[in-house]
Amino acid sequence: MKSEQSPDLMTIREMCDAYDVTPRTLRFYEAKELLFPQRMGTKRLFTRRDRARLKLILRGKRFGFSLEDIRQTLDLYDRDGSDTAQRQRACELAYERLAVMEAQRAELDVAIAELKAELAHAKDKGLVPSHAA
Repeated sequence: MKSEQSPDLMTIREMCDAYDVTPRTLRFYEAKELLFPQRMGTKRLFTRRDRARLKLILRGKRFGFSLEDIRQTLDLYDRDGSDTAQRQRACELAYERLAVMEAQRAELDVAIAELKAELAHAKDKGLVPSHAA
């Protein structure tokens, strides 16, 4: 449901409903200069550009990027109006983040294997409570 002012504008409530975020989240991103809603008195109206930026912010957060990485990537688009530099930087960050996530997963796999071995050893010794088997 779009704002009555313009089909291209959405109110803060409409943004919250459409993107499953809180007003506080939108205000936070605005304060961090990631979103730039139009102001009508005390009303915030979000443009298509804001919606596109929010989608990228939420995707970046889901992948574990910092807000600063997200800001730098978004700013690349603003510099020359094309998305070539933005896409290249996003790919660089994605490869870096993927390497970190894979390393974390490898560490977790080792920790899980060690914990399972410890629990198997405890079970063999009869130390595991009956409800935990």
